[in-house]
Amino acid sequence: MTEQKKKTLTNFKKAQGHIAKILEMLEDDEYCIDIMQQNLAAIGLLKSAHQMLMENHLNTCFKKAMGTKDGAKKRAMTKEILQVTRLFNK
Repeated sequence: MTEQKKKTLTNFKKAQGHIAKILEMLEDDEYCIDIMQQNLAAIGLLKSAHQMLMENHLNTCFKKAMGTKDGAKKRAMTKEILQVTRLFNK
């Protein structure tokens, strides 16, 4: 596993910890602002992990696809990137 993937995995695990804490806080009827802060921390970690995944994909899979002469593969790969970007920006 690459260092980049290890960092991504760490972010997902940290986000998982925050989400577990959020669920616990909700069950314990804790203060809304405290819950929202935990939620924002989880969102930040997930966004960061997404960015790391995107960078890795662009530097590996996408770069490899763009280096081929297969126009259909290039179009499909570009379409995938655009689709993920649209979903992220919703």
